[in-house]
Amino acid sequence: MLYILQTALQLGCIYSLVSLALLLSYRILDIADLTTDGCFVLGMAVSVSFCAMGHPFAGLILAVLAGGCAGLVTAFLQTHMGIPSIIAGIITNTGLYTVNLAVMGFSSSISLLKSETVFTKFRALGIGGSWYSIILAAFASLLCMAVLRWFLETRLGLSIRATGDNPDMVSASSIDPRRMIMIGLFLSNCMTALAGGIAGQLQKSADINAGTGIVVVGLACLIIGETAVGGRKSLSRNIIACLAGNIIYRMIYAVILQTRILPIECLKLMTAVIVALAISAPYLQAQRQLKQKARRRASNA
Repeated sequence: MLYILQTALQLGCIYSLVSLALLLSYRILDIADLTTDGCFVLGMAVSVSFCAMGHPFAGLILAVLAGGCAGLVTAFLQTHMGIPSIIAGIITNTGLYTVNLAVMGFSSSISLLKSETVFTKFRALGIGGSWYSIILAAFASLLCMAVLRWFLETRLGLSIRATGDNPDMVSASSIDPRRMIMIGLFLSNCMTALAGGIAGQLQKSADINAGTGIVVVGLACLIIGETAVGGRKSLSRNIIACLAGNIIYRMIYAVILQTRILPIECLKLMTAVIVALAISAPYLQAQRQLKQKARRRASNA
């Protein structure tokens, strides 16, 4: 049980950064950014590549910048070339496949073997014992949560939030909504790439297909968290929901893997079912409330 808890906390903290990115792009800016899959692999590829050269910390910093550049490409296609957001994300994601291969030396995977990572360096400090990786992952997650919470209360952050609510009103207030979109997608993809970079150094490898379906899982975890903590009522709860949803999802996943309730061959099907239920939960709940109101009206009549 302790191993399951450690795994869920470790992966939940790392992948909560993806949900934070989707919170900014999907919930706040109201943009379906499909760059996430390729951007996650980009961050992983850059981080692991520089880690193999003996620069793990520089790898994470450059991974974040590379992810932000990918977000800028998507934003440019949308704001300056008139391409719908979904198609712009698909175009960038498609191009990132070749970019990621180039970063990885045109190999489908990279292994670090005995190379130093931020996790091995932190373990050498003797802090946290067997929980060292969780402490480091939690620090990165909580730091990003705090910075995002602070940023969204600044003047620039409020302008980004207003752009997602009503771009016409923002434009009438002498604020360029295109600039707000570019900043928002830059920041969201920075967090996605950071998640990929940390995950790559944790598992000491990078794979070209590591980001497949990550946008769907990240969105599902966000919705699970919102349901669990009552998100969408306040900004703080929305941010906390990103972490809570990922931990819950990873806990379910770890329990099934550990207990082998389902065979390993069925894990993709199980993931699809969990994601479908999580995304459809708000709709089903709203429909149930409507039916209850209709029954009350009929009984009163």
